Amino acid sequence: MQTATMRAPMLQPTMATTDTRTSVGHLLQRAYTLPCSTAAQAFTQLVQPTSRFQLALDALLPVLDARVELEQRILVSYILFSLYTPHPISINPFKSALYATFVNERDAAVRIAAGGGVSENEQLVWVLWKILKGDGNDLGPYSPNTLARSALPPKLRPSNLTLDEETIAPARSELQDTSILTDQTNTATPTPSQPSHEPKVTAQEDDQNEKVSRAMALLLAGRTRTLTLSEQRLVTSFIPELVSPPVVTSVDLPPLIAHNATLAHPLMAALLSLCPPQGSAMYLDVLRRLPPTLPSLDLLGRLLRDTTPMTDVVTGGRTTLADVVRSEVLGGFLHEAIEWVGNREAEEKDGLINDDRVAISVQNVRVGSCQILPSPLTSRQLCRFYHSLIKLAIVDPGSEADSAEMMHFSLRFSRYEEANSLYRVLAAGHF
Repeated sequence: MQTATMRAPMLQPTMATTDTRTSVGHLLQRAYTLPCSTAAQAFTQLVQPTSRFQLALDALLPVLDARVELEQRILVSYILFSLYTPHPISINPFKSALYATFVNERDAAVRIAAGGGVSENEQLVWVLWKILKGDGNDLGPYSPNTLARSALPPKLRPSNLTLDEETIAPARSELQDTSILTDQTNTATPTPSQPSHEPKVTAQEDDQNEKVSRAMALLLAGRTRTLTLSEQRLVTSFIPELVSPPVVTSVDLPPLIAHNATLAHPLMAALLSLCPPQGSAMYLDVLRRLPPTLPSLDLLGRLLRDTTPMTDVVTGGRTTLADVVRSEVLGGFLHEAIEWVGNREAEEKDGLINDDRVAISVQNVRVGSCQILPSPLTSRQLCRFYHSLIKLAIVDPGSEADSAEMMHFSLRFSRYEEANSLYRVLAAGHF
């Protein structure tokens, strides 16, 4: 009886540890779409404070260098960093392991790039670089999926990512302290993880790379919030680097435009003018399918006056961004907007919409206006927008191809002053 009594308490911690490891394993397999900070918080809730370091050693550290999915390695890197976020990265006990992985993966990526290829782990190298630079908190809002599929600007490719000596030296000493080699001549010999041919990056280039990295993080953040003016200026100054290759995808653009229409203008201009014709066609389709909101209207107004030169996606000749948007986007966007207003009106009649979103009047809508209001695009807003296009000679009121659909639309909603005024202008042009 005494023996049984003594053994029972010994079994309980073992079972708890097994259950915890199982839960952490499930977390690593299923948390790819969650923000890194959320996944890290889930880890701390699953594991008792006294067990976190040992469990990180047993369950997380092996994944760091394992040949598993890139998203899982990124998530593990962030969790190892986040466990000690109240303190500087220099005293994080996992820093030496993070640094060793950074060096190994960077050197491997550089070798692949020298042979004309692209390493599948380049995003992991960038994530580790951010962490070791002390900027790991910037990664928190983004999911491992997002970080793994975000294209890197050329300046953030592995060959350009280095750490200054003050950051590297502690990591090297930690690696040497854990080595089983005691011979001083052997420890002084360069190891494969410290190649002598490593490219030298000046302090100015390193500062530039850090700013590009910051701009990329802000651009991704712009999908979920409105950036401040200073943040928008930083992103705008690095747009050429952020679109070659593009950091954001066609899926990212609608929410980015909804939150930051002013920033979206130079970004879309760069995407359309710098990308090859097939890429430009994809971004033009994004513009045609934008939801009919005031930010969309604002962006189109700016693009329709933009004289940036670009390649015509149809003929391959030289044209301007305004001409391409005018010929390839405007008609499709207006058609979709008219359908949207019609659908909202039908929902209003059926009692599915309680407010007067179709009839509401917004008096300050102008082409190219930086004003972004939260109310949806309405019949009156659309008529005022099209009337502005006529005044700026962007569309021809006498052209059947240009204005037939808007003429029918303005007649349909002629009970509103803006629609009535537009119909009179269009009718005068036709008759």
